[in-house]
Amino acid sequence: MYQLLIAEDEPKLRTALTEYFQKNGYLVNAAEDGTQAIKLIEEDDFDLAILDIMMPGADGFQVCKELRRKSDIPVVFLTARTAEEDQLKGFQLDADDYVTKPFSLPVLKARVEALMHRYKGRSTDQLLTAPGIVCDPQARTVVVDGKNVDMPPKVFSLLVFLMENKGRILTREQILDRVWGSDSIIFDRAVDGTIKKLRRLLGNRSGYIHTIIKVGYRFEEDRNDVTEGR
Repeated sequence: MYQLLIAEDEPKLRTALTEYFQKNGYLVNAAEDGTQAIKLIEEDDFDLAILDIMMPGADGFQVCKELRRKSDIPVVFLTARTAEEDQLKGFQLDADDYVTKPFSLPVLKARVEALMHRYKGRSTDQLLTAPGIVCDPQARTVVVDGKNVDMPPKVFSLLVFLMENKGRILTREQILDRVWGSDSIIFDRAVDGTIKKLRRLLGNRSGYIHTIIKVGYRFEEDRNDVTEGR
């Protein structure tokens, strides 16, 4: 049984969300503001978080930031705002989805289930390797030139997807679908920004990631040109 954190300051919506997910077999801890949500994060472990952005005490972005210090669980933002910069900020914090109010509870549930399926099923028993890189999808670890490298969840998922498809050109649309999910409201810039973070973390091995102009990216081991595509 999955345990959800729901942080929503509007009482009726918070109650509706809590009761709906409880009726559908989830354990739910509900917070009435961001401060209470952060306290719950410190006290318990969750499988997924649904966070309203505009909350008193601490907004959803702050709650997500605190959550990411502890966990890489899926995060869904709820908001009445549709500004692109707000959505980009959310995905820069490694949020997984962005749902605009008003929304359908069954649709939100479907998105939650899709995220949980990807999160729980994305591990594999096989190591992904390239000269100087060892990536363990199950343990969620990356070693670059003998040193452990900590990666944010989305950056790690992007590396796994690229290494699983060595030599193949992956379009931005394919990357968006795999790493963020086809139902997520995100933009090509999120892919490019995450690629930039990945290259920086790979250091001298960043040249394995080749930019295919106007198309996407390819992970290729044929050479280690650290300047290509930057």
